[in-house]
Amino acid sequence: MKLVICDDNPADIDYITGLVGEWRRQTGAGVEILSFPSAEALLFAWEENRDMDILLLDIEMGEISGMKLARHLRRAGAAMQIVFITGYMDYIAEGYDVEALHYLLKPVTGERLGQVLDRALERIRTREHMLWLTLQDGVVRLSVYEIRYLEVMRNYTTVHGAEDYSVKRSLNDLERELDGGFYRIHRSFIVNLRFVKRITRTEVILKDGTALPLSRKHYEGLNQALIAYF
Repeated sequence: MKLVICDDNPADIDYITGLVGEWRRQTGAGVEILSFPSAEALLFAWEENRDMDILLLDIEMGEISGMKLARHLRRAGAAMQIVFITGYMDYIAEGYDVEALHYLLKPVTGERLGQVLDRALERIRTREHMLWLTLQDGVVRLSVYEIRYLEVMRNYTTVHGAEDYSVKRSLNDLERELDGGFYRIHRSFIVNLRFVKRITRTEVILKDGTALPLSRKHYEGLNQALIAYF
C-alpha cells in the first residue's frame, strides 16, 4: 500500500512524513511513504504508476493547486483516499466535491492524523469488499465500492453500478452483505453514501443527477449517517 504526501513546503513534508512514520510504527500498517513537492511532479509519477492508495495533499501550491489536482485525479478515475492538509479553511465545500476523506488544518497533530489514516484504511478495505450476484446466465463479482444504489421491484432487486444487474433476492438479504457506507432511505431503496450529492425532505440526489425517494422517517438518520461518513 502506498501513501503519498504532496506539499510545496519541504519542512511540512518532513513533519508529515514523521507523523505518518510514527503512525505506521504504532499500527503496523504496511505502508510505503512517497512525497512530491508539486502537483505536477505527482501527476507525472501517477501517470507512470497509478498504484497510490492514500494522498495527503496541500491545497495552495504553485501553478496547479491541490484542489485542481484532486479534480483531475477524480475525473481520471482515481479511487485513492484524499486527505487535505492545509492552512486554509476556504476550500472545505470543494473538498466534498472531490470525495475527500477529510480536511485537516495545519499544524496537524499526530493523534488527529492517525485517526484519519485509520479511517482511510477502513475505506480501502471497503473498496475490496465484493458482492457476488447470481444471474440467469452466470455469476457476477461486483465491488460494493462501485454500487450507487439498490432498488427492489416485486421479486427482483436491481443493483445499480457501472452496469445494472437484477437478481431474484430480497433487498433485506442483500443489505446484510453491504457495509456501513450504505443507508436504507426507503423500503425499496438503499443508497451508497459516497454517491450522494444532496438531500431534501423527500429525495436523495446522486452525483449523476439520479433522484431517489426518501422516506420521511429516514431523513434525520440519513443526515447523521452522511455526517459520520464524510
